[in-house]
Order: sequence, then C-alpha cells, then structure tokens
Amino acid sequence: METVLIELLPYIIGSAVVPIQVIISLLLLKSRSQGLLKAIAYVAGMTITRLLQGLLFGAVLVGTPHASNDKALIVPTLLLVLGILLLITAYKKWSGENDADAPPPRWLSAIDQVSPLKALGIGLGLPLIAAKLWVFTLSAIATISAANLGQPSSAILFLLFIVLAESLLIIPIMLRILIPKRSQSLLTQMSNWLERNNRSIVISVSLIFGLWFVYSGITGFLK
Repeated sequence: METVLIELLPYIIGSAVVPIQVIISLLLLKSRSQGLLKAIAYVAGMTITRLLQGLLFGAVLVGTPHASNDKALIVPTLLLVLGILLLITAYKKWSGENDADAPPPRWLSAIDQVSPLKALGIGLGLPLIAAKLWVFTLSAIATISAANLGQPSSAILFLLFIVLAESLLIIPIMLRILIPKRSQSLLTQMSNWLERNNRSIVISVSLIFGLWFVYSGITGFLK
C-alpha cells in the first residue's frame, strides 16, 4: 500500500498545485458574505465529483479482472496523454495563449457575489471541465486499480488521494476557522501572490510534470 501511495505522489502534487482551483477557493473564502460557507461548499462539490469519478471508473477497471494486459497498458497510456497535455499547456502559457482550463477574468471578478449553492455547483463542475484535473484523477484511479490491493485498501488510497490533492484548498479553510482575524490578511497575500505568479507556476509545473509523465509513460510501454 505504501508503494502505491508513493506512485500516487506525482498525481497528488500535480493536482494540488493547479493554480485556478486554489485561486477560486481563496476568492470564495475572502467573500464579504458567507465566505467560509462558500469555500466549504466549493471543496465539498469537488470532493463529490471526485468520489463519483472513483466509483464509476474504479468499477469499470475492477470489473475487468481478467484483462490484466489491458489494465497494465491503461496507466502508461494515461501518463503519456497527461504528459503531452501538460507540455502543450506549458507551451501555450509560455507563448501567451490563454489556459483552456482557466475561467475568464470577468468570471473570477464576479465570484464574490455567488451563493453557497452556486459555489457547490462550481466545485462539482470544475473537475469535469478542467482536462488536467480529469487526467490526474483518472491516472490515480488506474494506478490504484492496477495494484490489485482489494476494495478496502483501494478505497482508502483513493480517499487519501482526494484529501491530499485538495490539501491546498483545505488548509486555508482551516486557517480561517482556527485564526479568523489573522487569516484575512494571510489569505489576501496568498491570493494576490497566486494571481501574480499564475503564469510562471503553470509553466513550471506543466513542464516538469509533463516531461516526467511522458518519460514514465514511454518506459511503462517498454516494460
């Protein structure tokens, strides 16, 4: 189980540092009205969608126990697709093109006015429309399935993946709960820093993980 968790670390880190999901969470948390409730609803929505993805795609993969060769090819295929997708993202961001997964600036500026129910809807929808989040989650599911650990251990590992992948969303919420007064300025600084450095973060993360996943995918096919 520990070995599989180590294999999941690149997907956990890659998914956690997608800037747009963190920016949305911080903007909701800083809302003048019901900010904490909105952020919690947003994270709950993302968690629900990921759980449904795990149930659906985990059942598909586990439901073909005799197709071991096909299952063995799923992980390197997803790694290769994810690596290429991330390298394309790095190039587009470097060349000045907009990130297809990022919402328009006007949408972000209006996020302060959304209700907790709409924040829940944003959380439900973001993992479905953001291609990188899709492939990170699918790669994690395929890796867990290929390990053949059994249902309880596989479920625990996937829950760990979700919690750790959402750690940068959960930590600011905990700060807001534990130190509400001090957290306001800290969250504002974090949000401003992410917005200023969004381009550099996306390029760096996409390039590093893109090269790693392409290499891992190719070596996976050669095994």
